[in-house]
Amino acid sequence: MSVEPLQQAIQSTRAVLGNVDPGDLSRATPCASWKVSDLINHIVGAQHFFTNGVNGEEVKPDQTPYAAGDFVAEFDSGSADAVAAFSQDGAMERMLHLPFGDMPGAVFFGLACTDTFIHGWDLAKALGQPTDLEPGLAAALAQVKPVLPDAFRGPDGVAPFGPEQTAPEGASNADRLAAFLGRTV
Repeated sequence: MSVEPLQQAIQSTRAVLGNVDPGDLSRATPCASWKVSDLINHIVGAQHFFTNGVNGEEVKPDQTPYAAGDFVAEFDSGSADAVAAFSQDGAMERMLHLPFGDMPGAVFFGLACTDTFIHGWDLAKALGQPTDLEPGLAAALAQVKPVLPDAFRGPDGVAPFGPEQTAPEGASNADRLAAFLGRTV
């Protein structure tokens, strides 16, 4: 399995991260419990989470305040490590033991792609940037629809995803994916 979807998600999100101004850090985001700085901390920290999960290392929430430093460089480093981890022979087939359950590497890879991409969307939305990100990748990531259990949906800060929202007529693939994942578009 190719790591290209993760590389595309990383590239898309990095482009948005590169446009963050220090004055943006306190702005609200589509994730009601996070401001831009919290979202950046999650985006960067998630890359380390993915790497550790694939490598069988301890996986725990990362509380590092990445937004207080050179978060683009930290994202570049963490995402390079995540791509390298998923590129290892057998990484996609291996059963991974994660805090939220066991899953094949390929499923965790899909989660990494979706998380990286959709939080880039969240950041673009928070900054007032265009959200029509990587249309082909957004369409491919929509394959998560049949496998996302209702148990993963609920109030912000309690569940990973909010209730599915309706995207407006003519919405981009990225906006439709965001609405499916509980974002107001």
